[in-house]
Amino acid sequence: MISGYIHRREIAKARQLFDEMPQRDIVSWNLIVSGYFSCRGSRFIEEGRKMFELMPQRDCVSWNTVISGYAKNGRMDQALKFFNAMPERNVVSSNAVITGFLLNGDVDLAVGFFKTMPEHDSASLCALISGLVRNGELDMAAGILHEFGSDDDRKDDLVHAYNTLIAGYGQRGHVEEARRLFDEIPDDRGGGDKGQRRFRRNVISWNSMMMSYVKAGDIVSARELFDRMVERDTCSWNTVISGYVQISNMDEASKLFREMPSPDVLSWNSIVTGFAQNGNLNLAKDFFEKMPHKNLISWNTLIAGYEKNEDYKGAVRLFSQMQLEGERPDKHTLSSVISVCTGLVDLYLGKQIHQLVTKTVLPDSPINNSLITMYSRCGAIVDASAVFDEIKLYKDVITWNAMIGGYASHGLAAEALELFNLMKRLKIHPTYITFIAVLNACAHAGLVEEGRRQFKSMVTDYSIEPRVEHFASLVDILGRQGQLKEAIHLINTMPLKPDKAVWGALLGACRIHNNVQLAIVAADALIRLEPESSAPYVLLYNMYANLGQWDDAESVRVLMEEKNVKKQAGYSWVD
Repeated sequence: MISGYIHRREIAKARQLFDEMPQRDIVSWNLIVSGYFSCRGSRFIEEGRKMFELMPQRDCVSWNTVISGYAKNGRMDQALKFFNAMPERNVVSSNAVITGFLLNGDVDLAVGFFKTMPEHDSASLCALISGLVRNGELDMAAGILHEFGSDDDRKDDLVHAYNTLIAGYGQRGHVEEARRLFDEIPDDRGGGDKGQRRFRRNVISWNSMMMSYVKAGDIVSARELFDRMVERDTCSWNTVISGYVQISNMDEASKLFREMPSPDVLSWNSIVTGFAQNGNLNLAKDFFEKMPHKNLISWNTLIAGYEKNEDYKGAVRLFSQMQLEGERPDKHTLSSVISVCTGLVDLYLGKQIHQLVTKTVLPDSPINNSLITMYSRCGAIVDASAVFDEIKLYKDVITWNAMIGGYASHGLAAEALELFNLMKRLKIHPTYITFIAVLNACAHAGLVEEGRRQFKSMVTDYSIEPRVEHFASLVDILGRQGQLKEAIHLINTMPLKPDKAVWGALLGACRIHNNVQLAIVAADALIRLEPESSAPYVLLYNMYANLGQWDDAESVRVLMEEKNVKKQAGYSWVD
């Protein structure tokens, strides 16, 4: 019972039972001491030390518990004090100190302590290797592994250390180093007496190496290892399936899935993810419905797939089904559904989801950012601002971008620029997206000089390389104010190839200021970029019609018919 309470971090109940015990043995004392040290906070640690001092007798476990407790709480001075006071140490004591140094990032102290140990076992070496990998010291770990693991008497249980280092190299993209280590482990497919030599590849070795290849995008090498494996576990199959999903080869992923002896929920989720990411929502839904057991990730995967493929109504239906079946949404679910509300421009549904957020989760940055964007897109800029102001602890750059962009899209240039200046005063480094929003704000307010200044500041003060979106915004700023010659000069001299946004901004400005000559240039460029689009033809036709040039307008209509360009039907959304 004491052990159960300690496992649940209910130390007060554990202590009450301990105090009520008619008789206590050393196991009882060790349990309650370890319970206090497993709780965070100086008060619990000091109580654990007091209980240790009250013990009628102590063994190595008692001492190691205190050493490990202090080490895990970052108090290495106390851990070493107890280590040095131990009447009799064992390898576990030394391992606790090594682990403590590594948990606190003291790599050199950990290695130095390890080298001074009178004896090492495989657990010591494995603990050191794992800690070095966690601290990013992979090459140091490899050197120690080869130096201290070369003794055949010690090598038996070192496959765990090799596997850890292989996984560490793989996580950081160093596939060649991982493969060299993998090849150093003797093959597990026969040869020699396994009872005499246990240092052989196990299934984790193969899986770690395959994961390394998959992370690097080398599915061919991962599949080659998979085909060579004598024994495979569920992780082996899932690794290769996820590799094919990663490169969008759903034919091979599906084939392996059908051959898999016992697919688990991760296997099913991988297939659903793959089809959803590739836009095949029917197959994704088909696999989803056939799943013997769904978890929250299953629902989130498909809802996110609908959202990504802009099937917003399908996402809402699935979210409703999820609630009917009693699955509780988490932050990922709600973030996706908020994005769905943004896509639908459905303020009523968005407010409902916002209420659900406040009742069920603690909003994090992605959710708050999604809410700001949703309210902005739905026209509720006051609500967006309220969400922004409610974030007290931490606003990331995406949060600032969302709010500045919201103000800009509503034509509130003064508010957007004021917020941008506050962002800079708080030393938050803007991104290229920040400047797109700032330049759009300048365009809506007709702030030509401010727009030029911000464009220059982006390059000189923040070393952000201008993208085509920035040039499009600057063309829009100039064009709206009738500075069309400067706008076309900017287009002709920009280092990037103008896209439809750039020419569209110029064409829109030409329509406002009735500059037919430049409009023809912009429309011709747009037609070359998007031959099937009717927009440039319609704009030119309307310009000629407004000026009474009906022959020119008719020639535009004839050209549309010759090129079989159909005018898109207009529509509007009524809230």
